[in-house]
This record gives sequence, structure tokens and C-alpha cells, in this order.
Amino acid sequence: MVDMDDETPPEVREEEGYSLEARTVGAILDAVDDQDAQRLTELMEPLHAADIADLLEQVGEEQRGEIVRLYEKEIDGEILSELDESIREEVIAALSPQTLSDAVRELDSDDVVDLLEDLEDEQREAILGALEISDRIAVQQALTYPEYSAGRLMQREVVAGPEHWTVGEAIDYLRAREDLPEDFYHMILVDPRMRPTGNVTLGKILGAPRATPLKDLVEDSFRTIPVNQYEGDVAYAFNQYHLISAPVVDDDGRLVGVITIDDAMIVLDEEHEEDIMRLAGVGEGSLSDRVIETTKQRLPWLAVNLVTAILASLVIAQFEATIAQFVALAVLMPIVASMGGNAGTQALTVAVRAIATRDLTGSNVWRVIRREVAVGFVNGVIFAVVMGVVGVIWFGSPALGLVIAAAMVINLVVAGLAGIGIPVVLERMNIDPALASGAFVTTVTDVVGFFAFLGLAGIVLL
Repeated sequence: MVDMDDETPPEVREEEGYSLEARTVGAILDAVDDQDAQRLTELMEPLHAADIADLLEQVGEEQRGEIVRLYEKEIDGEILSELDESIREEVIAALSPQTLSDAVRELDSDDVVDLLEDLEDEQREAILGALEISDRIAVQQALTYPEYSAGRLMQREVVAGPEHWTVGEAIDYLRAREDLPEDFYHMILVDPRMRPTGNVTLGKILGAPRATPLKDLVEDSFRTIPVNQYEGDVAYAFNQYHLISAPVVDDDGRLVGVITIDDAMIVLDEEHEEDIMRLAGVGEGSLSDRVIETTKQRLPWLAVNLVTAILASLVIAQFEATIAQFVALAVLMPIVASMGGNAGTQALTVAVRAIATRDLTGSNVWRVIRREVAVGFVNGVIFAVVMGVVGVIWFGSPALGLVIAAAMVINLVVAGLAGIGIPVVLERMNIDPALASGAFVTTVTDVVGFFAFLGLAGIVLL
């Protein structure tokens, strides 16, 4: 292992993956405190745009403003595109019009659209005004497409050529063109009506003889993306069919843009992150959000949890007499509910993930439900034996051990059924299962757990 001491140049730390280590952040904040713009620039210059964005997201609002002010001339479009949406508007507002103009001119049209989506009208107009007329028209047209659609995700800068071209003609065209996109992977073949007919990778173009027709080199995985298709479906197609890029077409099938794998994977990552956050009932917040914003996001689901807890308490209240006679029930009943809740969450997580990746469908749903019920039964039996023994040893009551054992089996079976069944039902009702399933599953396992345990106790022990 390399020992990275304080004297190690920032360039080395960047190469070794230490660009945002605590010492570097501390040195940057010291430069901010000293108002030393030159030192700040020296420290931040070697950092990747994503690391600078992370730095701006991690520091407080006042420090962030000072960093932007001292480093303003070096902030470019790539840094802006890497910033979390929650602070991007704040950073843009702190930039001078000239710096902002220079920054957005460097970006592809899809990145400009991403910047504009969450900005106020005044800032949006400022960025549009900084663009060349052709770029401005392309961005404005992209903004007319539905939010979260392929039209918003695509870039208008495409590399396309007639389907009758040869490799030599394609190479000559690429060498002569001065406005090639910074990153592209295919040449898109189009017919006379500008309808995509195939993709050819740059590797095949460079490796084939000049006389080879491009049509002979098209990829089998070629497919087009409708401009209004939901971006989650686009990301799924990229992941499912191992696409690198795909042309986007309008309602008439004509080429209007291209989506590349980096943008598709960002969407896929956001979809997964969104599911995780929603499963925990914390919305789409980030570490940069203010207290009031975070409170607003979490409050509704805490309120839902309160309602479900009251419902479970009402079930307990029906067995007050039983609990009064057997105090041991009050000691043991949280165990049954907790085990059911954990088992339900396990099944729920599997179900939500499988629905998101489209692995759980109508053709296999019953098999998956049977599997989860069987798993719940087996786990229930195992822990029933454990808790039955605990009940006998702890309280000296075989009957109590039998009650908690039976309740454990019942609740874990129901947990497996609810954990799979509830997300599936919600998805069929066009309700996001990641958003709403947790509250329902917890309610079911709590209510069934308490009812089974206390109800069996009332029958067996009284």
C-alpha cells in the first residue's frame, strides 16, 4: 500500500483515487478561510469535475458560496452537470453571466437540457441566451418533450450517414467533419427519409477494408427508441440488450437524436436509488437539503406509520384481559411482530427489485409467491422451535411455548405472502410499489402477529 503523506502532490493523490480525502478538503477550506483564490485553484485544478461537485455538495451553504466566488472562472459545464439538483440552482445563481455562458457552450444538448429542467425561468432564459442559435433551438425543442422521456434524455448531436456508404466514404466523412460529438460510439445508417436502419461501431469501421459496405457491418442488437418513451424503459432496454448507443426516432420513425450508455446508466442508477429511498419513506432528498425540506419529505410517511401503529395497538387492546392475566405475553409479543416485520421487509425488497427489473411478471408471480410462503413456513418452524424452548425455559410454561411457536409460524408465512403479494397488487393498480408497500406490509405483519399470538394465548392459556 502506498503511504500518501501530506507532501504528496495533489496530482498523485488524484491518480491514486485520493482526490477527496480529508486532508485535501481541509486544505481547500483553509484556502477559503484565507480568501486565497490562487491556492484554492491550485488545490482544485487536479480534481475531476465529479469530485469538485462532490466537494460543493458536502460543504455548508456559506462555504459553498465562497468556493464558487473564489473559483468562479474555473467552473465549467461539466462541473455543473455533475452537481446534485438540490444545489445546482444555487451555484448557477452565483456565477457571472459570462462564466455561465462559457460553461454551457461546452456541453452537449442533453446536458444543457438536464441543467435547464429544474431552474427558474430567469436562469433558464440566461442559459438559453448564451447558446448559439442552432443549439438553442435544439434545446428548446427537447424541452417540449414530456419530462422523463427519451426526448429529454437524448442528445441532438448525432453521427449519421446514408446506408449505401462504404467504410472509406464513412472515414472520409468523419475526418472532414469539424463538429463531431465529443463522445460517440456508432455511425447511424439512415435511409433517404432519415429513418435509422442500422448501427455500425467505430471499431468495425476502422478495422474493415475501405470498399466494405457499411450495411455488412451493422450490429444485431440495433433498435430504435421512440422519442416519447419513458426514460426508465430506455434504461431497461440498454441494460437488457447490452446497448452502447441507440437512435431516437419521432412518430414517423425519423432520426431526431441519440442516447448513449452513460446517460442510460445514470437513469438506471437514479431509478434504483429512488426505489431504495422510497422503501425507507424518505422521498428523493439528499444530504444538501435544508432541515425544513427534509422534514416535509419524511413527515407524511411518519404519519402513515403512526396510523398503522395505532391500528396494531387497537388489536392489542382487544386482549387486555388476557395480557393482564399473563404478563409474559407483553414481554414476548413484540418478538412475534418484529420477526414478521423483518421477514416481510425481506420479501418486499426482493419483490420491488424484481418488479423494477421486470423479472417478476404475470407468468411467474404465483411461483414466486409459493416460494416466499414456503420460505416463511420453513423459517417460521425453525424459529418456532427456538422460541418454544425459550418460552418453556424462561417462563416454565410449555403451553406458552406452544403459543408463541404457532404464532411465529403463522406470522412468517403471512409476511412472505404480504411481502410479495402487496407490491404486485399495487403495481397492477399503477401505484409505485416502492413508495406504498412498506406501510401496508408492516401493518399486516403487526396486526396478524399480535392477533395470532394474543388470540392463541386466549384460547390455550385461559
